[in-house]
Amino acid sequence: MEVILREDVEKLGSRGDMVRVAPGYARNFLLPKRLAVAATDANRKIVEQERQAHLRKEAHLKGEAEDLSKLLTGVTVTISQKAGEQDQLFGSVTAKDVADALEAKNFTIDRRKIQLDEPIKQLGEFKVPVKLHKDVTAEVTVVVAKEE
Repeated sequence: MEVILREDVEKLGSRGDMVRVAPGYARNFLLPKRLAVAATDANRKIVEQERQAHLRKEAHLKGEAEDLSKLLTGVTVTISQKAGEQDQLFGSVTAKDVADALEAKNFTIDRRKIQLDEPIKQLGEFKVPVKLHKDVTAEVTVVVAKEE
């Protein structure tokens, strides 16, 4: 069965692609979740219009993300934590802590966009990537200092 994808589907295709799938997969998964529509001429026109609107919206979001990236590049946030003798932190610095520190500097960034592989557990200076868009990533410098 041929369907036109309305959204990006992993391991199948991207928005606007016409793909051939098993009838059961289309009937039981893709069509009820509105991830695809049957491949008719009328649906092709509708999906193409949706795709054009999505591309315009995506370009606008990417432009905003690039502007924010220029502002974020070079920003340094300082987070004070209690630490032991060997500069080992009691606890850790997480993405939420970095988001809160950025919030204090008037940058509203969702904590899920902050790409910390694992929480920071020692004092020092760290470069933390912030994924603002699928193509735009900015680096923020996080300084973890000892709380007096």
